[in-house]
This record gives sequence, structure tokens and C-alpha cells, in this order.
Amino acid sequence: MILPSEIRELIEALRREIAELRSENEALRADNGALRAEVTELRRRLDLDSSTSSKPPSSDGLKKKPRVPGSLRGRSGKPSGGQAGHKGDTLKQVEAPDRIERHTTRVCRRCCAGLTASMQTGMEKRQVFDLAERLIGITEHQASVYCCAACGFETKAEFPAGVAAAAQYGARQGGGDLSQRPAVDPENRVAQTMNDVFGASYLCAASLATWVEDKAAGLAGVAAHIGALAAQAPVRHLDETGFRVAGKGQWLHTVSTETLTFYRVTDKRGAVPKGLTGGVVVHDHFKPYCGLTGVDHAFCNAHHLRELKALIAFDEEPWAKDMSDRLVEANEAVKKAREAGETALSPAAVAGFVARYWQAVRGGLAFHRSLPALEKRARGRTKRRPGHNLLERLKTYKDDVLRFLYDFTVPFTNNLAEQALRMMKVKMKISGAFRTLKGATDFAALRSVVATARKQGWNILHTLTARPHPLILSLSLDA
Repeated sequence: MILPSEIRELIEALRREIAELRSENEALRADNGALRAEVTELRRRLDLDSSTSSKPPSSDGLKKKPRVPGSLRGRSGKPSGGQAGHKGDTLKQVEAPDRIERHTTRVCRRCCAGLTASMQTGMEKRQVFDLAERLIGITEHQASVYCCAACGFETKAEFPAGVAAAAQYGARQGGGDLSQRPAVDPENRVAQTMNDVFGASYLCAASLATWVEDKAAGLAGVAAHIGALAAQAPVRHLDETGFRVAGKGQWLHTVSTETLTFYRVTDKRGAVPKGLTGGVVVHDHFKPYCGLTGVDHAFCNAHHLRELKALIAFDEEPWAKDMSDRLVEANEAVKKAREAGETALSPAAVAGFVARYWQAVRGGLAFHRSLPALEKRARGRTKRRPGHNLLERLKTYKDDVLRFLYDFTVPFTNNLAEQALRMMKVKMKISGAFRTLKGATDFAALRSVVATARKQGWNILHTLTARPHPLILSLSLDA
């Protein structure tokens, strides 16, 4: 017979066991939730690519998606190729060709009778544009030597500046433009290209390296002037990328405008440009850039669209689609207004976009408040989901995100700076690294001049062989 006291003890034991099981179940649920969140985050990182994050397109590898379907800009709806009304250009004949080859015939193609020069009634012309067989012109400089009749002293006329050897390559033959193109690098390949194309059989890598060093020193003042003008511009684009010099990490920073591109090499990523006062700086929300004072900030919305695309694809957050649509619609409205010759949107249109922007932000914050809290960290701030972090940024820096909406001189993205840095990534793929810091800084100086000349519409070869002072004066007028 079971006594009441034994029954009570059994019940108490069962209650304790149930409580322990419940506690263990809650712990397992928490562990399971944490593991699920970790797996989700790892899958998210694994699936991120250049279209859903700030990763470069080169990191996509063989899984790279087609460019157009994945473009953040979407399809324009226009057919590929030239558009209706576009005036095409084609190769046209010139009035004075360099060489004329005359072709005659002596037999009639119909009756085989003989033909003479007096029977000619007209001339059909066709012109072929091609590289000359020999592109290198050899100039011999002769300095006269005189013997003074009065004292017998021998005097020699001076050679022009830069003519220092018995046989040498001239400034235009230095291969400098090719050596500054990332796809034709390093110097050995440039020398081989010069040999194949121009017949410069004795041009070697060492000669090119010396040319680059001398030309970088000669154009250092031009590069510095480009940097000063870019710093004073009303809208500047900032960005940076890493590369290696003699096995050590370095950073290439750029300050770019529509007409200027300036590069500089630093050993720290956070070594932001100095002397930027007034105007607007466009960047990707890199924290050191946000510390710049005395300027207005504009954030790259291409980065925002990529982050929103990831939230839509991987996290299925409903507010992200609304925000992405709002930003794209605002950008389209600004583009159409610009094309129509307007300088600003109407106050009502701006207020409408801002209201829809806040609506998307509030919807996103409400969505994240409904989610279970993440596990607290032992130290520091409580961890937040990627979408929550983006929402806080969009809420706190609304004016910087939407500055393109208020100011038509500010672009929607920071693509200008990103395009300026793309050449370094191409160079790193081909060359791997710079051997010396001097070589890296010389490259940055020459690239500043070459990239700016390209934007100014200058002939690159003429730019590299010009004196610095006229280039500086031209920049002062054109920039």
C-alpha cells in the first residue's frame, strides 16, 4: 500500500523533473535559435556577391551572374545598339593622303582591246587607314665644333635639353602612356609591345622604369595642382582601395570630380584627404570620411541598393523592397527633371518622396521590433541584424542619403570614385604588386595626370611630353 507521504514525494519529484525538462527545453530552444541565426548568417555571407554587397565583381569567380539582368539600374526598355535619331559617325576620306598609289589597266574587260592613258575618263578613289611600316623617326642632332682663331680654344655648340647620349629614345618614345595602362603592364610587356608595334628593338624594362621615374618627378607639380583643384571642387567623390608594395599593405585614395582625378598612396586606410572645406563629399559611409567637418556629406546609394537587394533575397524583409523602390523612383524623377532642363524638383514632389522614405523606415523598424531579440554579447553593444543596422543608418542620415534629391549637382552614387580605382585592381591582377613605395607614388602621380587629361579631352602623348607650366595653366582654366 502506497502511503500519502510517498505519493506527495513522488509528485514533488515529478514536478522537479518537469521543471528541469522545461528549463532544458528552453535552453535547447535558445541554442537552436542561436544556431539557426548563425547558419542563416553564414549562408547569407556565402551567397553574397558583388550585386548584393560591396564585394568587388572579381570576387564572384565562376558563379558570376549575367551583368544586365542583375544590374541595379534595371532594363531601360530600349533596344540595343544605336537609338532612333542618333547621328552615327563613320570613317571618311581625307583631302590630302600621305601616299598615293595609282592603279591602271591596259585591256578592255569587254572586248579585250588595248587601252591608253588618253582614254582615261575618270578616277575612283578608295583610302586605307593603317599604321605606317616604320613609326619611329630618327633625328640626328649635330653640334658644330669651333676653334677660336684668337686663342685656339675649342667651343662646341650645345645640344637641346634631354639629348644626352650618342643614341637614345626621345620623350615621345618613352612608352609612358603604355606603362600607365594597367592592361599593358609591367615594363617587360610594354617593352615587347613597343618592339612589336614600333620596332623599338633596344628598348628595355630598365629604360622604361627610368622614364617613369623622371616623368613622375617632372609632372609632380601638375599632379599636386590637380589635387588642390579637386579639393576645392563643389562636389568631390572619395574612395580607397588596398594594394601591396614589397609585401606590405598600402592604400590608394582618390579624390575625383567630373574633370579631375587625383590619387595618393598612404599606409593607412583611414588617412582621409586633408584640406576639404565647403561643398559636398560623396562617399560610401566609411567612418573616417564621416568625420570630415566643414563639408556636407552624400552617401552612395548604389551601396544601399545592393544591401537592400541582399535583404530582399536572403532575409525576406518586406520593407527592403519598399525602400529600394523609393530610392529608384526618386533617382528617376531627378534624372527626368535634369533632362527637362530643370534645376530642382517641386517642393511637393520632394515632400512626397521624403514621406514615402519615412514610411519605409518606420515599416522596417516595426518589422525588426517584432523579431525575437538576438543573443546578447558579453561586452559591447547588443548585436543587431544587418537590416536593422541599415535602417538605423537610413534613419539617422536621411539628409545625406537623399542629398541628390535636394541638390541636382550631387549624383545618386559614388560610381565616379569607384571607376577611378578600378584601374588599380586591374593592375594588381597583372602585376601582383609594386616593388617599391617610390614606384607606387610615381604611378599615382602619373595616373593623376593621365586620368585627368582623359577627362579634359587632351591627347595623352602630348600631355606626357608637355612642359608642366602650360598644363597647370590649362587646368586652371578648364577645371
